Amino acid sequence: MSRKFLETEGPAWVAEGLISEEQRRQLLARYPPEGQALGLLPVLGSVLVGLSGLSLVAANWQALPEVLRLALLLGSFTGAYAAGTYFLRRGNLDLGHGLIGLGLVLFGASIILTSQLYQLVGYDASGLLAWVVAGVALSYVYGSRLLVLLTVLIGAAVQTYCVEALGSFSYATAALVAGGMGYYWWRRPDAVSSTVLAAGLLWQAGLLIVVLHAKITWFFVPAMAIYAAGDWQRSRPGGRALQGPPLVAAYLFMFGLATFGETDTYANVLRPPLLPYLVALGAVLALSVAGKRARGRLGSLPDWLLLLPGFYLPGGLPLAVATLVVLYAHAGSVLARAHRAEDPEQLTIGAVLFVAATMVAYFKLTWGFLDQSLFFLLGGVLLLGLSWYLRRRNAQTLAAAAPAAPQAAGVSAGVSPAAETPPRHD
Repeated sequence: MSRKFLETEGPAWVAEGLISEEQRRQLLARYPPEGQALGLLPVLGSVLVGLSGLSLVAANWQALPEVLRLALLLGSFTGAYAAGTYFLRRGNLDLGHGLIGLGLVLFGASIILTSQLYQLVGYDASGLLAWVVAGVALSYVYGSRLLVLLTVLIGAAVQTYCVEALGSFSYATAALVAGGMGYYWWRRPDAVSSTVLAAGLLWQAGLLIVVLHAKITWFFVPAMAIYAAGDWQRSRPGGRALQGPPLVAAYLFMFGLATFGETDTYANVLRPPLLPYLVALGAVLALSVAGKRARGRLGSLPDWLLLLPGFYLPGGLPLAVATLVVLYAHAGSVLARAHRAEDPEQLTIGAVLFVAATMVAYFKLTWGFLDQSLFFLLGGVLLLGLSWYLRRRNAQTLAAAAPAAPQAAGVSAGVSPAAETPPRHD
């Protein structure tokens, strides 16, 4: 709940007698103004001052003595850390975390510039690995979402450098990001940090597939392992945020398969050996189902429909029909869950997914002979029919629960059915 919402709705609640004026003031005191604009100004000012100093040093870098260069490199990130710690102690969290993040960036830049200064040739990522270690350590010490974001981005940048420049995959970097930041996410399942971490880990998995020259569908084994980790998270928002990027990747893959999978030319790219692939994906599925059962979230099991290996079917009509059935089934499951939970955001997402599947069906199967108006009519009828069915189920559920409520009320009041029946006098 935000303070702005309380300020807008609070007077109406008082007028309707839902809360008193004193309670409204207490609620406002519980959610004080965050002062984001005031906190943003010092951060932007420090960034501009830092950029001006960096540009001045960069313009005269070659003319500076070697000792002075080292002193500047060392003083830049240590000074940023010291200034950040100072402002944190004074209670200015935004500026403090911003300066700590700036110090982390300057630490990595110092590693790179020092290697260039002494013409050090690196055949592995051992030097840059210290940058990732520093990011993980600072994230734990300060517990800042900004530092989590920077650490994941740094890990992705280091891994990209290893793959592009060195032609190898740094398993140490991947382990630090997955293990270090994964444990951080487990203890502090913030929604933003969860999404960023999942996206960073997907990037690492994609680079691993590139280095191993494996079929690109192997990417979904580690991707769905990330999804399965979200099933075991006690915090539902944090777990669902971690599952968002893997689900987006799976949906885009299935959507692309439905749209472009016309021929078998993709076979050499998408089809790994059937048995090993199904065993690996089945193991991750079992882990996911166990987590859903343990946390009471089996209703989200239809998410796995997007991982059905339809790419083993021949191209053309069989593949198009199979992928469209999957897209429709997934969209229907999202709409059903959203309707049961009365979640308007998920309901909107489900409707968009349903319309997207209908558009693919139209353009792939019926473009040549179906009139455009009939396409929109079919899509509208399908959505209206699904809405009617879901509302009917909700009404039946409420009707079944209604008779139990008065009976429970009578029992709680200590009134038995026999006591309510007047005695008969024959």
